[in-house]
Amino acid sequence: MSDKQISLPAKLINGGIAGLIGVTCVFPIDLAKTRLQNQQNGSRIYSSMSDCLIKTIRTEGFFGMYRGAAVNLTLVTPEKAIKLAANDFFRHQLSKDGQRLTLVREMLAGCGAGTCQVIVTTPMEMLKIQLQDAGRIEAQRKLSGQQCGEGEVKGRFVQMKSPTALQLCKDLLKDKGIAGLYKGLGATLLRDVPFSIIYFPLFANLNSLGRRNADSSAPFYISFLSGCLAGCTAAVAVNPVDVIKTRLQSLACQSQEDTYGGVKDCISKILHNEGPSAFLKGAYCRALVIAPLFGIAQVVYFLGVGEFVLSLLPGQNH
Repeated sequence: MSDKQISLPAKLINGGIAGLIGVTCVFPIDLAKTRLQNQQNGSRIYSSMSDCLIKTIRTEGFFGMYRGAAVNLTLVTPEKAIKLAANDFFRHQLSKDGQRLTLVREMLAGCGAGTCQVIVTTPMEMLKIQLQDAGRIEAQRKLSGQQCGEGEVKGRFVQMKSPTALQLCKDLLKDKGIAGLYKGLGATLLRDVPFSIIYFPLFANLNSLGRRNADSSAPFYISFLSGCLAGCTAAVAVNPVDVIKTRLQSLACQSQEDTYGGVKDCISKILHNEGPSAFLKGAYCRALVIAPLFGIAQVVYFLGVGEFVLSLLPGQNH
């Protein structure tokens, strides 16, 4: 079946299921990415992704690697559904008489998809980052306490008293209104729009190489590999903006860490205090997150899980 024949409800189901599976698989790596990106000179406690995950397990337990996962699992369904469905919608609108899209039109479709998804992505990442980074902040405080002679940490596990996602949401709405949940919207757009402009055309062209003819779909393993490669490429390309977005959306920080007044201020301070290499922090983590995330998404999408689910509903014969 051609991709254009997939109904919108099926696309939404496919995107949602793929998002849930993908997030569950790669969330610990995403947590390491956030903590590595938020480290500033003078407050480094993690040397690498593996070091971060090992220290997280030691101080917070196994489920410490999944702090903030509930927010992602709740909102990733509408986020991925919007992104995939929007891209297909724009591709369909930009196509002429079923002819193959030009590269420019494919990029425009990706741009539209990236713009649509930030409605959900920005508040989701805003809440997720606070929860993910809470462990790093607490560990840094403990380390500072030891260095100042305030005593040693007792016991194996650090006692965390971080707020829940619901409490964070309530506080942000109370203090800053709906704008509080959309802090970093500009940076999110600067990341997600270029990401989609790169990802969707690259995936479509890689995936088309595995099709036997114009009317058939590529084998699922081609879709998976295409999704992984396109996702990895796009993730690394926009990582500098992801660092900026993560810094802007982090509300809690240590006294010796910089705070930022906007995108330009953030770029200026990072360049001055940490150098250009700071914009590549967490790049390999992000590639390891995005590659399988979009690989899984495309496999579910092209296997037609959504169509199968819809066929089980009463009154659905197709």
